[in-house]
Amino acid sequence: MDKNSFFSNIFSLLKTFFEQILETSTILFSWYLENKRDLPWRTTTDPYFIWLSEILLQQTRVAQGLPYYLKFVEYFPTVNDLATAREEDVLNLWQGLGYYSRARNLHYTAQVVAFQHNGKFPENYTDIRALKGIGDYTAAAIASFAFGLPHAVIDGNVNRVISRLFGIEKPINKPAGQGEIKIALEQIFDRSRPALWNQAIMEFGALQCTPKNPNCVDCPLNTKCFAWSSKKVHELPRKEGKTKVTTIFHSYIVMISGTKTYIQKRDTGIWKNLYQFPLIEKEMTVEEVVTHAIETFDIPGIVNFHSVREIDHVLSHRKIFAKFYTISLNTGYEILKNDIFETELDDLGKVFPTSVLTLKYLNQQKQHDK
Repeated sequence: MDKNSFFSNIFSLLKTFFEQILETSTILFSWYLENKRDLPWRTTTDPYFIWLSEILLQQTRVAQGLPYYLKFVEYFPTVNDLATAREEDVLNLWQGLGYYSRARNLHYTAQVVAFQHNGKFPENYTDIRALKGIGDYTAAAIASFAFGLPHAVIDGNVNRVISRLFGIEKPINKPAGQGEIKIALEQIFDRSRPALWNQAIMEFGALQCTPKNPNCVDCPLNTKCFAWSSKKVHELPRKEGKTKVTTIFHSYIVMISGTKTYIQKRDTGIWKNLYQFPLIEKEMTVEEVVTHAIETFDIPGIVNFHSVREIDHVLSHRKIFAKFYTISLNTGYEILKNDIFETELDDLGKVFPTSVLTLKYLNQQKQHDK
């Protein structure tokens, strides 16, 4: 092959490559502009608001996350406001979303940006990625949406679209599968318009190329889709292995004295820095709970067992069987222990942030008492 033929072939391959990008982008952009949801974080390039939305929406549906985003923006309109807030205030606003490490990391990173970067978010992918609680996806989202940098996002929606479009058979939750996703993605990623492209493909996965029952007949990309042509839409994407779910038991001691109760601040685990009723992490009988309460908290005299309420709570890797044992204390007696303190029962979940599990109990108890 002579030099002219070589360069001609290279030019032809590059032309085909860029034509494919342009054609796919045109289809995606047209679909997006017609079907996109009106979401507040899409109308800004402020990295603080974009970062906030991305952290809130991790493991969370948009419909659930949107009210939380609006509350956070109202209470903390700048990264400095978030940085100077008490952690309890942040956790209170987060209450009900789960995955509370996200909230703690959010608060910590706000302090880093406010106090170490003078309130200014880093403007390149590497420095953004170095912030606590920010992974590859979130860093790419902030870099592209806020600063227009050519970094492709890869989330669950993008994994699904790309695996179906290119017929990627390897498990997307394994390195080999993710490697193929990234290679395929680069073939259609529009580096000239990264923010628009990233928003479009994520929205396409959320609304069009859905996990179950996608509308493939009316899909504007169906002629390019391997899964559609090979009848493998419901087989892709593939995942390998399932998260092992561990069963655990919680026994909570709800000590009531008039309108007051006793709670403690948790210092470990997924609910670190949240408040709860005194907890024994094992299954117990009523007699064992009452004996434990009298001996542990030095309660004099007679206490009256009132009731027990059972609540199941499923997390991504745990199933918790919880029992809340209510014990009525003699009035006028105050328990003096360093790790628990007295408060109004109504303050738990309002003044003192707590877990979704405890909120379930409190809500059920309120309904029962009506």
